[in-house]
Amino acid sequence: MCTKNRHDDTVRKLGLIFAILSDLGLLFFFKYFNLFIATIENIFFGGDLGFSQRMQGIFTGNGTGALGLSQIVLPVGISFFTFQALSYVIDIYNDEVELQSNLLYFALYIACFPQLIAGPIVHYKDIATQLTDRSSGSYEFAEGIKRFCFGLGKKVIIANTLAQVADKIWAGDIAGLDATVAWLGSICYTFQIYYDFSGYSDMAIGLGKMFGFDFKENFDHPYRAESIQDFWRRWHISLSTWFRDYVYIPLGGSRCSLKKTCANIFIVFLLTGIWHGANWTFLVWGLVYGLLLIFERVWFGKILKKNPIKFFNRMLTFLVVNFLWVVFRADNIMDAGLFISRMFTGGIRVLNLLTYLSGMSIITLICGALFGGFIQSHMSVKAVKGNMIVCLAILLLSLLFLVNGTYNPFIYYQF
Repeated sequence: MCTKNRHDDTVRKLGLIFAILSDLGLLFFFKYFNLFIATIENIFFGGDLGFSQRMQGIFTGNGTGALGLSQIVLPVGISFFTFQALSYVIDIYNDEVELQSNLLYFALYIACFPQLIAGPIVHYKDIATQLTDRSSGSYEFAEGIKRFCFGLGKKVIIANTLAQVADKIWAGDIAGLDATVAWLGSICYTFQIYYDFSGYSDMAIGLGKMFGFDFKENFDHPYRAESIQDFWRRWHISLSTWFRDYVYIPLGGSRCSLKKTCANIFIVFLLTGIWHGANWTFLVWGLVYGLLLIFERVWFGKILKKNPIKFFNRMLTFLVVNFLWVVFRADNIMDAGLFISRMFTGGIRVLNLLTYLSGMSIITLICGALFGGFIQSHMSVKAVKGNMIVCLAILLLSLLFLVNGTYNPFIYYQF
């Protein structure tokens, strides 16, 4: 009997390893193969290129074309449904849920369309019972509509408007930016990415409610965070939870020595950066967050907790997050460094802002800074009729924005 149990455990472990390697292998091929080939070409097939040119090619992800390989096209949302597939396999292995024998139910989990292409990442154990037994009454359906409308408004009205300002600034000559315009570009993108991603998450959660699914929250007003640790409790919660449950805790979490805990944090945020894409900017973005979290755990977090002026903590955290969004947004690490340098050395020419700002964008930026998700969170869920009037107004305004403009990017589609 013991021999049989050991054999079964070995088979289960081998099956888990095979499934994980298969999923991650496909993710690597579609998402990171282009950068891998570009790096190989610059290192080994640089030809007559000098060292600086090769390094520039590596950091920008531009290969020499020596291997003659075509660029791999990235499937939309591959990171999200890959992580959901991994969640299923690991939950089954840990005996947290029963094996799903119905292929259609399994396909529904992997390809559930409301949140398929841009999250939130759904753990199988959280909706296993909902796949086979769910209901959606009139109240839940109304709540779903309300949530969808608020998400649509955040995306179409706020994110898209700020995106036009941010993209116009980033599309220009970074080296020629003055400090005022550089700060405007960074702040607009900081609010754009929040309203873009949280708006999509709201729409996904709302659609899920209409169909009887209860997806967990993905954002909790992250720009109110009073530390970097607090920020990551509020930002992209489904991704943070995934890494906590399937990487951080299995590595030992915070139950081990301080040195090992810091190493675990570093590994998690190294993987978080890599998860976002095949660009050195994402790697640096994740590594810096890992180092900041270690810094807070070892020393600075104690100072932030003792500081009675919480507004100072919030502003400091917001500024750090803003700088790191510049790294996240940049096409390559050199552009990121240049953009941040222009924020401090570009000189102050306030009138230049008029080139990028309109009355609508000014109002939108003010609303984005003031609300930060406040309205959607504090609307009464009981006053459905009143909410529906507000939702109808937001829906109509969003439709007007969609009809009058064709600029409608979704930032997290690329991940």
